Amino acid sequence: MGNVVTLEDGMEAPLFSAEDSAGNVWNLSDVLAQGKRVVLYFYPKDSTPGCTKQACDFRDNMGMLSSADVAVFGVSKDSAKSHQNFTEKQDLNFPLLLDTEGELLEKYGVWREKRNYGRTYMGIARSTFVIESDGTLSMAKYGVKATGHVARIMKHLELE
Repeated sequence: MGNVVTLEDGMEAPLFSAEDSAGNVWNLSDVLAQGKRVVLYFYPKDSTPGCTKQACDFRDNMGMLSSADVAVFGVSKDSAKSHQNFTEKQDLNFPLLLDTEGELLEKYGVWREKRNYGRTYMGIARSTFVIESDGTLSMAKYGVKATGHVARIMKHLELE
């Protein structure tokens, strides 16, 4: 993966087409054309404690998000099988998109250098993007914390 891009509020969201673990293909432009806003969040790994907490927070708030015409998509580099297991085990009610090749990770600039216990490596920076129905980013956040994150998104979307 090449140079890391950093998206900012007000920029155009990179368009994408991606398959979910059930085999459905999602095109950002199609979702936006329906007048929906999109929460696109990137997380490091299925079934890990922080990622599970974050996914379950989205799951538990999907009623309010859906009623406000907000679509939620989670993205990691995990396989379709891993996504399917995670979805079933946690009863997730939104799609997890496949990005095993890292195309979306690169477009959104979330494949970044990370440090953990003195070790430096490349990995997914937990990040979230709110895409307005006109295709602009109203929120572009890198390195977010899982705890309380969905509440901050709900506040940003004025759904509290």
